[in-house]
Amino acid sequence: MSETELTQAELFDVFSNARRRRAVQYLKRQGGSCDLAPLVQQVAAWENDTEPDDVTRTQRRRVYISLYQTHLPMLEDHGIVDWDPDGHKIELLPSEDRFEPYLDRHLENDRPWHRIYAAVTAVGVVALGLSVLAVGPLTTGLAPVVALVLCFVVLALSAVQHLSRRPDLDFPFGFASR
Repeated sequence: MSETELTQAELFDVFSNARRRRAVQYLKRQGGSCDLAPLVQQVAAWENDTEPDDVTRTQRRRVYISLYQTHLPMLEDHGIVDWDPDGHKIELLPSEDRFEPYLDRHLENDRPWHRIYAAVTAVGVVALGLSVLAVGPLTTGLAPVVALVLCFVVLALSAVQHLSRRPDLDFPFGFASR
């Protein structure tokens, strides 16, 4: 079956498995082709939230068996990769843009947004506490200003987070999305 014949339902079915999505994502990062060993190493690292050098033999073996017996043959049957089981070579077939929306975009180097939001919230709680306690005459006068500034900070953080997750956007002045 060629890639152009895949329906949206078939693409959802193929990419419903995280291991298949990760395999294709790794192939894209490697320029479209790689050997099985580094693919197994990286997919096992992503799945176990560790560095590739820290992956254990058991973790590697688990990923290797499923990729070799199930996932790579399925990707090949659907015309997404060309898989040589004897030579352990995998090649991503052209027109991978068709299935880009089904892949995990950020498998590593994700920004810790939860920590940024937690810090802004903590500052807001402290400011609210100080205004309720009315510690000093300056606190009650500054409370609305602090609340307004915090609202703008949260709005700016939300906008930055949203834009950073949109790799298809073109920014002016040479700024690049991840």
